[in-house]
Amino acid sequence: MAIMIAKRFGQMVLTMLVVSLLLFLLLEFSPGSVATKVLGAYSSEEQRMIWLEANGYFEPLHLRYLTWLGNFLTGDFGDSTRFKVPVADILWPRLWNTAILGFWAMALIVPISLALGVFAGMKEGSIRDRVISIVSVITTSIPEFASAVFLAAVFVFALKWLPGTSTMAYGFDPMQLILPVMVLVIYDFGYVTRMTRASMAEVMTTHYIRTAILKGLPYRRVIMKHALRNALIAPFTIVMLQINWLLSGVIVVEVYFAYKGFGALLLEASLNQDIFVIEACAMVAVFVAVATQTLADIGYTFLNPRIRFS
Repeated sequence: MAIMIAKRFGQMVLTMLVVSLLLFLLLEFSPGSVATKVLGAYSSEEQRMIWLEANGYFEPLHLRYLTWLGNFLTGDFGDSTRFKVPVADILWPRLWNTAILGFWAMALIVPISLALGVFAGMKEGSIRDRVISIVSVITTSIPEFASAVFLAAVFVFALKWLPGTSTMAYGFDPMQLILPVMVLVIYDFGYVTRMTRASMAEVMTTHYIRTAILKGLPYRRVIMKHALRNALIAPFTIVMLQINWLLSGVIVVEVYFAYKGFGALLLEASLNQDIFVIEACAMVAVFVAVATQTLADIGYTFLNPRIRFS
């Protein structure tokens, strides 16, 4: 088991190295382009040459890559051309803000979707199954910006219960998290519910479940001890993938509610060609994606010991 886990983490490190090399070649291969983005389009050729020499861009390509990678590993992402501060000073607070938003969203999405999915899959084709499936499809079909506008119209303008923005200008305010979290939950829980329902329905048709029921075992025991564990394997993967979506896929929600998160930072950096912020955000996003997939693979063995890493 330990060897397999070490092997999987080795694959994770190798994947990150390959991605870092591709990112470096994509954004750092042309020094002149980097200097133009940092100094601006109206900088002179002499100013660009001086900046390139001062930052080691005349070194061989492989040395530049090793230096660039070493700076990333030590947390030196360079200076933001948009905010005029080190990238780390804005990256980690924004990442923490998105982590807070994602935590509360997942804290609601996971129990709601798993419970509804299991209830629906237990009796495929029943009225309960159809109602849950219809609600799941409808909510998943509504984009975030549409549900954000609708919820804001109801709870901000009509009822005046909640603030319409989530800027946290005067410190952390839980009330400002309610609307963004609601939008994320409404959009995402239906997708996870449908995946859980499909997995549970498939497990309920297997021979060992039918045999256990025919032998007279209590239905609750059959569900909890035999069906549920196998039915959660596929949803476990889906839930882990939602972490990637909550990191950089919530740009619409963060921008709409003026929430200072990771997704909004990535959008602003892209619009302003803030190359060092883009590089840092890309590396963090890929790291989270690879790490969550690695944890999902390891988690398989606990849900089903018959599954092993290839």
